[in-house]
Amino acid sequence: MAGLADEGDGGAALSQTLDRGLRVLEVLSAAPRPLSVVEIAAAIGLHRSVAYRLVRTLEQHRLVERDTAGGYAPGVGLAALARSVRRTLQAAALPELTALANALRVTAFVVVRDGAEAVTIASVEPRAAAAHVAYQPGTRHAVDRGAPGLALLMPDAPAAGDRDALRRARERGWAQSDSEVIAGLRSVAVPVLGADARAAAALAVVFVESPAPPASLAAELAAAARRITRALA
Repeated sequence: MAGLADEGDGGAALSQTLDRGLRVLEVLSAAPRPLSVVEIAAAIGLHRSVAYRLVRTLEQHRLVERDTAGGYAPGVGLAALARSVRRTLQAAALPELTALANALRVTAFVVVRDGAEAVTIASVEPRAAAAHVAYQPGTRHAVDRGAPGLALLMPDAPAAGDRDALRRARERGWAQSDSEVIAGLRSVAVPVLGADARAAAALAVVFVESPAPPASLAAELAAAARRITRALA
């Protein structure tokens, strides 16, 4: 890859091997099922032997794991790393996520902005619900799509190119979406404000069938978001 060099090149800005390893993790995180070495190699354009060395190294560090059929998937070591991402925010949000998930019987999650994307950093599934949605940390989507992404944009100054959905979200104080990120799934979200009055995160719930009117869900989320904001302050 142009612009990358492997270890040992003192003048290189980036490590090709590290870049490839991270791309393996990205491919596995986005895949709906474990992937074979051949599939991983094809996804990132590498020879099978190179891909095999990468996944074996990642496996040794518990960042990927192999199933009985020989497929590779994200490993439990990633969970330990994820817990340190936005540690203060996660510490403030997790009790609220747990309370929301169990009271509303839906999956609750917190999302932060990463450039042009919204990234889930923590989620909690309800204990007692007969069925619920699994929405894993690391899930990404465009920041201008889905209720969590819209909630992240709500505190920003209005712009000429804003979507109608974003304008409506600002008017009522919460965002909602239906099948916009994942077909069949609906979501309601509110911003969590930081000290600068901008969105430090978005607090959201995801479901197939609404357990309550969206406005009622939004009211619960808004109250939890205010408590998180106070905890962050």
